[in-house]
Amino acid sequence: MILSPFEWTIAKRYLLPGKSEAFIALVASISIGVVMLSVAMLVVVMSVMNGFRAELLDKIVGLNGHAIVQAYGGRLDDWENILEEVRATPGVVDASPLIEQPLAISFNGRIQGVSVRGNTDEDLAELADKTISGDFSELQAGAGKLAIGVRLAENIGARVGDTITVINLQGRSTPFGTMPRQIGYEVAAIFEVGVYDYDGAFVVMPMQDAQTLLLIGDSVQMIEVTVENADEVGEILAPLSQSLSGRAVVNDWKTINATLFDALQVERAAMAFALSFMVLVAAFNILSSLVMLVRAKTRDIAIMRTMGATRQSLMKIFVTTGFTVGAIGTLAGLALGFAILAGRQQIVQAIGALTGQDLWDPQYRFLTTIPSKVDGGEVTMIVLLALGLSFLATLYPAWKAANTDPVQVLRYE
Repeated sequence: MILSPFEWTIAKRYLLPGKSEAFIALVASISIGVVMLSVAMLVVVMSVMNGFRAELLDKIVGLNGHAIVQAYGGRLDDWENILEEVRATPGVVDASPLIEQPLAISFNGRIQGVSVRGNTDEDLAELADKTISGDFSELQAGAGKLAIGVRLAENIGARVGDTITVINLQGRSTPFGTMPRQIGYEVAAIFEVGVYDYDGAFVVMPMQDAQTLLLIGDSVQMIEVTVENADEVGEILAPLSQSLSGRAVVNDWKTINATLFDALQVERAAMAFALSFMVLVAAFNILSSLVMLVRAKTRDIAIMRTMGATRQSLMKIFVTTGFTVGAIGTLAGLALGFAILAGRQQIVQAIGALTGQDLWDPQYRFLTTIPSKVDGGEVTMIVLLALGLSFLATLYPAWKAANTDPVQVLRYE
């Protein structure tokens, strides 16, 4: 929509009302503010929800892979052949054997349930990047050392160099019954994955030590698989699942964490739907401010009509005025939203300090920090939604202005 110099001049005049029109200026400012806040809230909420899903997926995948190949009986005796078959599957980036077993540990008279994991040297090297204290390189087969999560270390009061006892209830049979197997291990490192449940329950050791602890010989319990595209893991591993039918089952991250990610998806959609109504409210604010402007400028509109201004020109003037208000609010909302995202952690900490409440307790939020991931497509949709509703809100007031009868308005002037 191209405006003539006359139309643009009048539109700018209406965008900046004079002192006698302070109330109209106030209503227009409120409209800009409402658009700004609605756009900012949509950007912040959708980015945080996207970040939460991406960060949670990254943490889970970083520890468990995109999928798990697990035997029906809980033990893969021919795991070397299955591992080669998995690695040969198109779309698979990496695969490695894994042992994971719920056990218990004892330290300073305290007993706590944990999940003991036996990892290969390559997987242990990847976990080394998450070290809080100690040295992962000390985790060598037969060294009698392990690593524990930072929350678990805090819960039991263990530090690097301390010896904790791992208890396996499925011990060796004796004439007096089955005796639990208890082995002491030195804490070589403390790590932080970033997922509260993992940091509070996981104990990591070399695979050979885990096999010795669990008395499973050279067997493993599962094979973790990493694929090229996490969202297409089901399609990529479908042929593998068929070929392993009867020997093992393939569970991907969508199945293993279905409840969690489905809940996130539903919450994300619900939040987007609810917050979209804020943009609708902002559009109604623009509509009301334009209606007030048209009523205040009825005499001016009549004079312009008698001087030759067309209905189309008046439509352009008021559509431009209202749309500009929406555009200014949208741009300001984007700036505000990105500013909030940049300082989200500090904002939450400041609010928590003022209220005395822990607003982001990792025990309930899964992650230790507030994540964020800006999706360009979603931001574009938010901008288009705000601008589209702003444009629609201008049509009725502009139509009323264009259909003003100058004869009726100026009859008694």
